[in-house]
Amino acid sequence: MAGDGGSGVDWESLAEATSGAIGALVSTTVLYPLDTCKTKFQAELQTHQGTHKYRNLSDVFWEAIRKRQLLSLYQGLNTKNIQSFISSFFYFYGYSYFKRLYLEKSGAKSVGTTANLLVAAAAGACTVIVTQPLDTAASRMQTSAFGKSKGLRETLAEGTWMEAFDGLGISIILTCNPSIQYTVFDQLKQRIIQRQRRKNGGSADDNSRVALSAFSAFLLGAVSKSIATVLTYPLIRCKVMIQAADLDEDEDDESERPSKSRAPKTMLGALHAIWSKEGIPGFFKGLHAQILKTVLSSALLLMIKEKISKFTWVSLLALHRYLFVSQKRIKSAEL
Repeated sequence: MAGDGGSGVDWESLAEATSGAIGALVSTTVLYPLDTCKTKFQAELQTHQGTHKYRNLSDVFWEAIRKRQLLSLYQGLNTKNIQSFISSFFYFYGYSYFKRLYLEKSGAKSVGTTANLLVAAAAGACTVIVTQPLDTAASRMQTSAFGKSKGLRETLAEGTWMEAFDGLGISIILTCNPSIQYTVFDQLKQRIIQRQRRKNGGSADDNSRVALSAFSAFLLGAVSKSIATVLTYPLIRCKVMIQAADLDEDEDDESERPSKSRAPKTMLGALHAIWSKEGIPGFFKGLHAQILKTVLSSALLLMIKEKISKFTWVSLLALHRYLFVSQKRIKSAEL
C-alpha cells in the first residue's frame, strides 16, 4: 500500500490528498461568512480624505443585516468550495508524493526542515497555477456589493483570461505560507508521535500509523498557521486588493461611492497605494481577522484530516485490493 502495487497509482499520496481535500471543504463551508467579512474588509483602501466605509470587521456583518442580505455572506461559496477542494487535493497529493520521492532518492529516514520547505513550496506552486482563476473569481464574488454577486462563468467572462490570473505572482510567492505552516505542523507532529510511541513502549522509528488527537491536531494547526500568517500578511492583503471586484460599479448607493478607492492591479502598485494612503499600519489592516479565519480554518482542516485519515487509508486499501482481485479474475478468464 505504501507504493503503487504495480497499479500505477500512488495510494498513500492519494489517501493524504483525499483526507486533506475533505477537511478543506468542511472548514471552508463552516467559516465562509467570516471569510467574506474579512475579504471585504481587507479589500477596502482608505481614500484621500482619510475615510473608511468599514472601521472594523463587524461593520461588514452589520451592513449585510442592514441591507437584508444576510445570505449574501455566502456569495461565492460554491466557487470557493471547488477551489478549496481542488487546491487541497493537489497540494496534499503533491506534498506527500514529493516527500516520499525525496526519501526514496536520498535514502534518509526523515525529511529535514530545509527539504520540507522545498517540497511544500513545489507542491504549493503547482497548486496555485491550476487553481488561480477559481481563487480570483471567488475573491471578486466576495468583494462584490451584497446581493450583486454573479456566477462563476459570468464573473470570469467580465475580463480576459489574463485577468483571471490576477495576483498569480503574489500567490506563487505566498506558497511559502503553507510551506511554513505544514513544515512547523509536520515537525511538531513527529515529535509528539515519537513521544507517544516511547510512552507506549514502542520504538521512535516505528513505521506504524499513529493519529494525533483532535485537540493536538487543532492546537498544532493554530500555532503553525499563526506563524505563517504574521510573516506573510502584507502580501496577503495586496493579493486581495488586486483580485477584488470594482466596487465603484457595484454599489447602488451613490452616497457610498466616494468612500471607495480602486486598488492597483500589480503588487508594487498595491504596496505603494497602501503606503501612501494608510502608512505602515495599512500593511497589517485586518491582520486579526486574517489570523482568526486562517487559524480556525487550518486547524479544522488538519484536525478533520487527521481524524479521517485512517478511514480514508482503510477505504483506499479495500479499493486497491478489490481492483487487484478484479484484475486477476479478468486475466484468469482471458487465459
